[in-house]
Amino acid sequence: MTHAPVKTPMDIQCLAATDPVTWLEQPTDCLILGVPEENWQSVPLLQAVDLATDGLLDRCCERDELPRRAGATLMLHAPHGLQAQRLLLVGMGKPSANIATQVLATARAAASAWLASRADSAIWVLEVPALSALPAAQCAALTVRALREADYRFDRYRSEGVPPPMRRSVVLAIDPESEPAVSQTLAVAIATANGVELARDLGNAPGNVCTPTHLADTAAILAARWPLDVEIFDQAGAEALGMDAFLAVAKGSSEEPRVIVLHHRGGPASQAPIALVGKGVTFDAGGISIKPSAAMDEMKYDMCGAATVLGVMRACAELALPLNVVGIIVACENMPGGNALKPGDVIRSLSGKTIEVLNTDAEGRLALCDALIYAQRRFAPAALIDIATLTGACVVALGSVHSGLYANRDALAEALLAAGRWCADSAWRLPLDEEYQPLLKSTVADLGNDGGRQAGSVTAACFLSRFVGDNVAWAHLDIAGTAWKSGEHKGGTGRPVSLLVRYLSELAARD
Repeated sequence: MTHAPVKTPMDIQCLAATDPVTWLEQPTDCLILGVPEENWQSVPLLQAVDLATDGLLDRCCERDELPRRAGATLMLHAPHGLQAQRLLLVGMGKPSANIATQVLATARAAASAWLASRADSAIWVLEVPALSALPAAQCAALTVRALREADYRFDRYRSEGVPPPMRRSVVLAIDPESEPAVSQTLAVAIATANGVELARDLGNAPGNVCTPTHLADTAAILAARWPLDVEIFDQAGAEALGMDAFLAVAKGSSEEPRVIVLHHRGGPASQAPIALVGKGVTFDAGGISIKPSAAMDEMKYDMCGAATVLGVMRACAELALPLNVVGIIVACENMPGGNALKPGDVIRSLSGKTIEVLNTDAEGRLALCDALIYAQRRFAPAALIDIATLTGACVVALGSVHSGLYANRDALAEALLAAGRWCADSAWRLPLDEEYQPLLKSTVADLGNDGGRQAGSVTAACFLSRFVGDNVAWAHLDIAGTAWKSGEHKGGTGRPVSLLVRYLSELAARD
């Protein structure tokens, strides 16, 4: 098969001008301007556009064609009086309570409209009164995310009919006062986008390509390119570590499991690291408790927790964050087979706790519990965060809007929630009350791996909490509803890479 050419990321820069009217005089393929829902005539830049174009905006308004509601767009070609070849007007709507999400949605609409044209350059003016509640740096970060998401393509397994990718460039136009903050944020936003795209590529790769070995190879490539250290444990290595619960999941597959440890050593050696633990089930057939065949192809996305960790580690290295971060990935397949784990089996975890396997499709927690113990024993982390496409129950509870968040410390939970709000990669905190723990009771072992239909996402988190020490700050992100989209636009989203990079960046800035 002849693979489609790999796309080069678009060039995104910021440029400041004291007088916003300067942007009307700059040659570009496309000038992108926001239009508030009300009183567009009060915006000096829009006034200047209307004057330069002999009342073009006023005429659009009279014909009720001027975009006003959030996300509405109007592309005008060869506007007389401007240096731009195209003028893209984007409705901003009224500021909502969740302004970051609104800005992201609006920026996505603008990015899609621009990329649907043949324009290969653009000037994007960020200074819009409707966004006055949002700092320019945050607006720039959301714009970069929208641009890179809209420009993403995954065509590498197509052999024909793929047009060659265009090389795009965009200038984010800002005022001089905002320039230092925007420039700094822009670097973080681009590194984050690179991490998101890595996570999306890994998630979108077919299961016969993205195997546990492929994840390990990806980690090794990252370590060769960036200042990261990597350790990879094969089947024998995982056995030597004593990860029997994790290895029990892998028994039914012919693909060898891998345990991957990536180190970003940005802080002093004495600094306890932030440990990120990712579930890397590269295909989840459910094991003996086999899943229904409908949409089973999407179970290649069950490694998106691992993909998130790799994406975040790449961003940490690119940004040279002054922080110690360790990423731990447990990668395997969950398949039916003659040697597969069976319902009713009792296995022993790395902690010594015994687990009755009531459902082999509740496998992610079996892999993660060993990884959580390993992370605590080896690294004594300052905070421990696991990321996993863990439960369909979380999708039922939260849909695809919020990732599920569980935490045993309020401070850690709020830091993660705040990071998600800032970058519109939101999470919603769910309970870890002790009253849920009896649902995991087993008649033959220390605990069962399935709490039944009630509160399925909660009991999965409660299971993991049994493997976290009382003195450890721990959070669990259930990304089963947010890591990929189903249906017509099926594909990996790269969430929650943005949330975690923002959290780590804020942590590094405080330290």
